Amino acid sequence: MSEPSSPGESQCGAPRFFVGCAEDESEGLDDCASMRTDMELYEDDLEDDSPPERQIMVGICCMMKKSKSKPMTQILERLCKFEYITVVIFPEDVILSEPVEKWPLCDCLISFHSKGFPLDKAVSYAKLRNPLLINDLNMQYYIQDRREVYRILQEEGIDLPRYAVLNRDPDKPDECNLVEGEDQVEVNGEVFLKPFVEKPVSAEDHNVYIYYPTSAGGGSQRLFRKIGSRSSVYSPESSVRKTGSYIYEEFMPTDGTDVKVYTVGPDYAHAEARKSPALDGKVERDSEGKEIRYPVMLTAMEKLVARKVCLAFKQTVCGFDLLRANGHSYVCDVNGFSFVKNSMKYYDDCAKILGNIVMRELAPQFQIPWSIPTEAEDIPIVPTTSGTMMELRCVIAVIRHGDRTPKQKMKMEVRNPMFFELFEKYGGYKTGKLKLKKPKQLQEVLDITRTLLADIGQHTDCEIEEKSSKLEQLKTVLEMYGHFSGINRKVQLTYLPHGQPKTSSEEEDTRKEGASILLVLKWGGELTPAGRVQAEELGRAFRCMYPGGQGDYAGFPGCGLLRLHSTYRHDLKIYASDEGRVQMTAAAFAKGLLALEGELTPILVQMVKSANMNGLLDNDIESLSGCQQRVKARLHEIMQKDEIFTEEDFDRLAPTCSSSLVNSMKAVENPVSTCDQVYTLVQSLTSQIRKRLEDPKSADLQLYHSETLEMMLQRWTKLERDFRMKSGRYDISKIPDIYDCVKYDLQHNSSLGLEDTYELFKLSRALANIVIPQEYGINKVEKLDIAYAYCLPLVKKIQLDLQRTHEDESVNKLHPLYSRGVLSPGRHVRTRLYFTSESHVHSLLSIFRYGGLLDEEKDQQWKRAMDYLSAVSELNYMTQIVIMLYEDNKKDPSSEERFHVELHFSPGVKVSEEESAPMGFGFRPASAENDQKQTDPGSLENLIQDEPDRALPLSEAIGTQRKSPLIRNRKTGSMEVSLSGFEGCSMVPSIYPLETLHNSLSLKQVNEFLTTMCENPCLSPRTSPRGTLTSLTECCPPLFHCASVLIGHHGVSTAALSYLTWRKLMHIAILLTCYMYVG
Repeated sequence: MSEPSSPGESQCGAPRFFVGCAEDESEGLDDCASMRTDMELYEDDLEDDSPPERQIMVGICCMMKKSKSKPMTQILERLCKFEYITVVIFPEDVILSEPVEKWPLCDCLISFHSKGFPLDKAVSYAKLRNPLLINDLNMQYYIQDRREVYRILQEEGIDLPRYAVLNRDPDKPDECNLVEGEDQVEVNGEVFLKPFVEKPVSAEDHNVYIYYPTSAGGGSQRLFRKIGSRSSVYSPESSVRKTGSYIYEEFMPTDGTDVKVYTVGPDYAHAEARKSPALDGKVERDSEGKEIRYPVMLTAMEKLVARKVCLAFKQTVCGFDLLRANGHSYVCDVNGFSFVKNSMKYYDDCAKILGNIVMRELAPQFQIPWSIPTEAEDIPIVPTTSGTMMELRCVIAVIRHGDRTPKQKMKMEVRNPMFFELFEKYGGYKTGKLKLKKPKQLQEVLDITRTLLADIGQHTDCEIEEKSSKLEQLKTVLEMYGHFSGINRKVQLTYLPHGQPKTSSEEEDTRKEGASILLVLKWGGELTPAGRVQAEELGRAFRCMYPGGQGDYAGFPGCGLLRLHSTYRHDLKIYASDEGRVQMTAAAFAKGLLALEGELTPILVQMVKSANMNGLLDNDIESLSGCQQRVKARLHEIMQKDEIFTEEDFDRLAPTCSSSLVNSMKAVENPVSTCDQVYTLVQSLTSQIRKRLEDPKSADLQLYHSETLEMMLQRWTKLERDFRMKSGRYDISKIPDIYDCVKYDLQHNSSLGLEDTYELFKLSRALANIVIPQEYGINKVEKLDIAYAYCLPLVKKIQLDLQRTHEDESVNKLHPLYSRGVLSPGRHVRTRLYFTSESHVHSLLSIFRYGGLLDEEKDQQWKRAMDYLSAVSELNYMTQIVIMLYEDNKKDPSSEERFHVELHFSPGVKVSEEESAPMGFGFRPASAENDQKQTDPGSLENLIQDEPDRALPLSEAIGTQRKSPLIRNRKTGSMEVSLSGFEGCSMVPSIYPLETLHNSLSLKQVNEFLTTMCENPCLSPRTSPRGTLTSLTECCPPLFHCASVLIGHHGVSTAALSYLTWRKLMHIAILLTCYMYVG
């Protein structure tokens, strides 16, 4: 809202608005002076202070009782502070007596029906003058008929109580069938048991009756418009009315409160709770005689309902009634134009929004320079899932990068002195590892490669130990694109003091003595255009995690997060690992989150922090080489068995009993046989690509993201060559790469029509669903050991973020200028976003799953969450782990109930539209039930009744087809992205919705868990001595199995144990097992 300025206000500072004159009286404002004094808003000298040029005239056309009411006066005073807006109030006698041709002129009309108002004349005026209508006039006829109101609500998919219409109309005899019983009534075949509600079809008739069953004493409660301190009376009469037409509906048990909702446009809703008039009919009033109402926060679903009501009835300013019953919300009445009483904050917001609407629509045609200003907003008070009103204080999200091109990697052992010199030059001996990404560094590697290849060409018998084929590939990749960039290529060098050990690596050369360097070349893995869209749209959707963010998120800067951010009450930091795809994902996400414009690079530089410090989000951790390599070796051994998986194999490979893992093993049956099929299909694929290359028509064929057929053939022939080793055995580590490539081509290059790609996809996916999760540990101990190695710094940082939220106030705070009406201008919301790769997401999830945060046997919600996670087979692109912290300012600061933590998760992008996700329990579930299912307290109702499957994006689950320009289909490469808007906490259609893992954790509980994870030295693989449990179980899996059985025989459920307790018991059991064997 523009601040008052001299052109827009009188010299005395009074707001500028007029009581309008008839058109033929408009030659002088002096004639209307008496009308102006009626409003008591102008001084006697106001006639000298005429409106400035190019004013937008806003007409107020309603009965005088409404136009002179306190809410209207308060709002109009604020509306006039817009520099270019002048308000004209239509006098009541003009409205009632004069023809519409003599009504005052206006550019925008605010007009609404009330008792005695000539709506027909207002409609005629609108047709004559064609002003901008704030509230549609024709729809106000429908609002006067409850039958039409219910019909429109039903058509819009808005929940309302079950009802039937009894029309006592001689022309409609089929709608007048009433059969009354002692405790029920049957209306046109629909039976309603008492208690039920009987409403007159006319919305102007407020004589609503509620009939009670005889078991409760019978009789009825008769509601009416407030008279003094009463709004209803009890009557012993139990029979329904026999004259007139009525709506009969189920009575909804609301625990004695009704919710009145007031919209100002589709993106703003103010809600107040009052004592239900059906309770005892006594109106609660305060010391000033005003009815007591309590401001309440609407849920995400209720905000969506408010938006739908506003749009469906075309009433910008609209009031309606909500009934909260059985954990659900139902609309029971729509009142049309309604104002909140006695709320300065509402008056400010209403005037601001109305002024913005007027200026946005009319300023261009008046050639008035204007843009929507940014305003302050109240602190983000929201209802937690337990129903308590709390303030959102912190959002922490760990997010995997978006869709990328296939990662490609080549390893080679090098011994040439030039590589050792390069290693020493850049300080590689300090840590034993070196990462080369800068153009100058990559150029040096390329120069060495060219030199060695030239020597091979000149001296065929020279003793160059580096294989020429590997050097050729190294040269080809480094010469790609014609320039160097660390975003798409990097070289890693690792010093091997005793050379490369003989393992299941790509090369099975005879081991040579002496030191060597392992050179790993990585390329590909670039964020695709589809990945950018995924990240940007998810960023937009994430705004809805914040209160007030349910609006037209991309076109209007008034949604909650943006207003928090623009008023410096949003403490945001975005971190990303040093991988290019991760950094670009973070930048695209930030672009969507903050409604930024332009390219990603400036956003990346200014908004995204590189977290390549202390291993926060990167994988270069020395401790990975031990436990994970042993796990991979054991996994390789199990997967080399040319026979159907036995029960022993299931015990060895799936000791955690993960349902997705067990199902994948059952699908694979024989791992070697399945690998044979995969290898045959890969051979078929490379053969087909070669044939395409030979076809002249395919010479200039461009694939997705500018890839050529030659490049596609290169990655597939490399996989074909590397997957099956010279010994005939399969390199299991290549399975994820095969799945990665076929998934990419199936999604982005399906137009090639290559045969059997889907079959290859299914087989490789089944194998990958075994190999990928188990590479991060097979049993619980290994999963935790590997998880700590990857993300211990990240866990510490998350703990610090949660602690600092309520300890550190050294952040930007709201300027005092904006503090009026804001409850706590000094408060802020802290947001920390961590973008990383698959390894960190797997590891962090392992810590929450296996670290002993909660006891599954004692906490049913956690057990359901663990069952859900067990059924998730893949942590795909854009996987999210979200932690939300709330504060209840009414609780004692030292109370454990002061802070409330929620944990949420999404497995990311859907691989295909046809697949179904595991059944979760929704985002921020609340105690609810619906027609289809009954759930426990703490689980989410199915928010939309006509969806066949719960496993849908939240944009579908709690979204709707938006009536805004944002509906669009956009193709990005080969991936079509359809957007239907984001409401509540919705995500993009191609991404699985956030599922709540737990919604009633205390901060103390989470903090103690994280402290245990971070500080207990026996848990850290960096400090654990050799010969500990991990070493024993890795060296002797049967020993581990025996110890587990021993624990089970003594009646201890491993599912119920915390990680610490379980580990101690395993130590004891292993010692006992060893003793039994020795004895």
